[in-house]
Amino acid sequence: MHAAAETSTAERPIDRWFAQYSGDHRNATNQRIHVVAVPLILWSVIALLWCVPAPGTWFRPGIWAALAMLPAWLFYWRASRRLGAGMLLVFLLLSALTWALHDALGARGLLTLAAAVFVLAWIAQFIGHKIEGRKPSFLTDLVYLLIGPAWVLVKLYRRLGLAY
Repeated sequence: MHAAAETSTAERPIDRWFAQYSGDHRNATNQRIHVVAVPLILWSVIALLWCVPAPGTWFRPGIWAALAMLPAWLFYWRASRRLGAGMLLVFLLLSALTWALHDALGARGLLTLAAAVFVLAWIAQFIGHKIEGRKPSFLTDLVYLLIGPAWVLVKLYRRLGLAY
């Protein structure tokens, strides 16, 4: 029975969220901006959390990012196993990148880079929505902050001929 629920796309909440999100992102320029800016925002949030000092000696830099990624990943996993698997890979790749940048730049350099990317990517997002003539989806429901990265991943899945 669970497998049937996984393949039936008409009833899943994730499909309703994607439909609403897509409705707010119909303009091709806005979509292109989002395909670039959303992953940059996701990375910058991970990197900013990576820079929060870890307490004591048992924890390493990145613990706060890992603790934030876990419930986000569970959200994706519950929505769709294939989406969850893809987002796990995304989180692992972004974590590896962040770890490497932390080693290369130090915490202060990573913090500066992540803050700059965060601000610039959000500016790009708002420019895209100005072009679109529609407000960002997350202003109606904060869950759309999680839907954006999944929406970008699903666009990649579709290009590759994969289901989600």
